[in-house]
Amino acid sequence: MVMAERDCVLHSWSVQADWDAPTVVGGEGARLRLADGRQILDMSSLAECSNLGHQHPRLVAAIREQAQRLCFVTNAWGATPRVELAQALLDRSGFEGGRVFFTLGGADANENAVKIARQAAGKPRGAIIARDRSYHGASHLAMALSGDTRTRALVDPEAFGVHHVPPPYAYRCPFGSSDETQCGERAADAVADRIDELGAEQVAAVIVEPNAGTNGIVAPDSYWPALRHRTAQRGVWLIADEVMSAFGRCGQWFAWQRHGEAGRPDLMTLAKGLTGAALPLGAVVLSREVAARIEHEMLYTGLTYCGHPLACAAGLAALAAYEEGDLIERSRSLGAALLAQMRQLQHRHPVIGDVRGGHGLFAVIELVADRETRAPLAPWPQTPPALKALVDEAMAQGVSFATRGNLILLAPPLVIGEGELADAVALLDRLLARFFPH
Repeated sequence: MVMAERDCVLHSWSVQADWDAPTVVGGEGARLRLADGRQILDMSSLAECSNLGHQHPRLVAAIREQAQRLCFVTNAWGATPRVELAQALLDRSGFEGGRVFFTLGGADANENAVKIARQAAGKPRGAIIARDRSYHGASHLAMALSGDTRTRALVDPEAFGVHHVPPPYAYRCPFGSSDETQCGERAADAVADRIDELGAEQVAAVIVEPNAGTNGIVAPDSYWPALRHRTAQRGVWLIADEVMSAFGRCGQWFAWQRHGEAGRPDLMTLAKGLTGAALPLGAVVLSREVAARIEHEMLYTGLTYCGHPLACAAGLAALAAYEEGDLIERSRSLGAALLAQMRQLQHRHPVIGDVRGGHGLFAVIELVADRETRAPLAPWPQTPPALKALVDEAMAQGVSFATRGNLILLAPPLVIGEGELADAVALLDRLLARFFPH
């Protein structure tokens, strides 16, 4: 007798007694196929990770071919797909002379980036500055790095040497500015002020999401270059958490590239779209300077499966798929169109307080109880019942939307058809009118 999954699996980010999700048995493009025969249009790339859609044929073929040749060898041995993927990442990021450390996913990429930054800075217990309302993973150090209200009671950031500053949340600017550019600059100043308060000699690194994140904050264009300038002035490494924002999600290979060389970080972390989520893989990409600092020192980190050949082969195939499908540019053009469509919805639905994003196929809709006062529908991070009902009805009609708090997060696979995208937007329009009438 086969047990039901809800009776034997411990599911992440879930109340176990409440978990009751459908079973996925296959997929193609932007659609998932369920065990009951239904097809669901995926408007979130699952956990904002399936950038290439589901069962991309190039990925499936690469995994099969590598499995027949070599499934696994530890990081102590060389592996052809590992070095080829490292070189490809250094080439696309322009980190000439740098190095790549492979991990299992995003959380341990961020943990290892902090370890490496501290070692390279010669500050083994150096302070790390991160942002409120940020997310860097669910292991203990990653939770300490995250400014996440859901896990705040589970970990003491200061015990991990982590200090938080307010975010560049222009719609609700914590610095009291109504000007988006000014809010971004003040958020960068807040980082600089905290470095000065602690003493630059005590601070090892700043870790920040440069664009897309599940926190729903998209920083003003003024923020990232200003942050880069202020950290460089003080000799503090800047780590770009690109776990969600890379590989076309924000219209570039890596989100910081929108700002050119003025935005280049010292380290960046990757996962999710690195393999299009076909296999678990993360990475820390180091600049030449950071890599040189630890070249002749022991690196005391790593897990058994770091740089797994099978996963690295999937990563190489993913990079090829992005290029062959011109998906980075496609994300940029479709993302601009999606943002324009969301702003049209904003004109029709008073419940939409703000729309942001659109650099690639990533847009955030923030719902409010009152557009004039910007009063939220529910206290962060609670999800209002009407929004939950909207999502349930969308699923019943064959479309999966992602939400968090008062936010609807739109991040479909980069391969989504234009007709599919239009259908999803039309459905959202109808459901907003139904569940949030005015």
